[in-house]
Amino acid sequence: MTGSDRKAPGIGLLTVLLGAVAAGPILLYGLSATSDSIIAELGISEAQFGLLATTCFGTAAIGNATLGRLADRHSDLSLMAFIFVLATLALLLVAVPDGFWMLLLAAGLSGIAQSFPNGVTNRILLERVPVAKRIGWVGIKQSGVQVSQLVASLVFPVLAIGVGWRGAALTVAIIPLILLAMTWRSLRTTPLLPAPSSQVGTADAPAEAAPSTPTPATPAEAADRSRAPSPAGPARHPAMVWALAAFGLINGIGVQATNVYMPLFAVREMGFSLVLGGATAALAGVIGVIARVTWARRMAKGASGAHLLLVLALIALAGAILFFTADAAGSPLLVWLAVAFHGISALGVSVVLMAALMRVIPAGSMASASGMVTAGMFFGFAIGPLGMGVVVGSPGGFPLGWVAVGASYLLCVLLALVLIRAARTTH
Repeated sequence: MTGSDRKAPGIGLLTVLLGAVAAGPILLYGLSATSDSIIAELGISEAQFGLLATTCFGTAAIGNATLGRLADRHSDLSLMAFIFVLATLALLLVAVPDGFWMLLLAAGLSGIAQSFPNGVTNRILLERVPVAKRIGWVGIKQSGVQVSQLVASLVFPVLAIGVGWRGAALTVAIIPLILLAMTWRSLRTTPLLPAPSSQVGTADAPAEAAPSTPTPATPAEAADRSRAPSPAGPARHPAMVWALAAFGLINGIGVQATNVYMPLFAVREMGFSLVLGGATAALAGVIGVIARVTWARRMAKGASGAHLLLVLALIALAGAILFFTADAAGSPLLVWLAVAFHGISALGVSVVLMAALMRVIPAGSMASASGMVTAGMFFGFAIGPLGMGVVVGSPGGFPLGWVAVGASYLLCVLLALVLIRAARTTH
């Protein structure tokens, strides 16, 4: 690669960062969007279907908690390639007509593919993207999950009409392969920033702190700075990391309980068609993308992470109440309003957590710290769908399910208040 081929970070790098976050979840969102067909064809219960999400997010949680330190020691390119290859393999396995166990295996691989994206993409931002752009880019790349939700929720039901849900997964498998090719090009042409700029950039840092044209690092520097820091071993993570992980866990329970069963709720309880049921998740994805970019901009302007988490938790709680009310009243309009509240709030938490993390963690520990916070979220993601499936299959049905979702968001409100009080005490 010649010097003339190397360039400042641009749309290509941003696309692959977003794609890395989006690749793993696309399988589960596609299955959720066609859940009514899958349950009927395989003859499984709602709780068994929820086990797919639990397997996916459970392996992702374990991967984030245990593989973060390992990720600190491997190159950006190798980790990004691993993500896209696993995401492709998971989609291909769904196309194999070999029963429910094959779907469980695919879900597990999809979960492993979600073990590294936050850590490696955060590290790429710290090492290759100027301070003035970083927090804004966090909002865009973290919205990859909602872009995945949007694409899968629209494409899977439409393709399923013609080629079935297995054929839909096979067709969508081309997406991570395209992203893999783009990654190879983008990372090899985007240089590392000079060493002083590769440290943590806070939301309050002046734009002048980052050079407009980064100086490329030598190959040796690139190798050293895309791995773990000193051989003395990484320092313990500060308490804030664990607090953010706890919030991510509790919020994650409500998020995925809603995401996984929202299309099924729309089809079974509200009489929506399969495509229209998928559209509820697609709308949440669209709003979630806008919300994540918006909340990231608020963080970039210096907003308090704890205060934003409180606002998000309150809006999410209102959304759960609206789902319950829509079910009781049989109102499609309230369903769409509840979907909007869900997209604005619960789906925006991840970007606030990651932006807050980037304020306190250096690049050398970013993969492992991000892994711990992401592990918290994924443990919540694993608990929510299985719990919701059990509740939906019980006499309490969806009404009791929405009460449980609301309870998780109420706990988020209380935790956010604790974080705000702790922040005031330390200042």
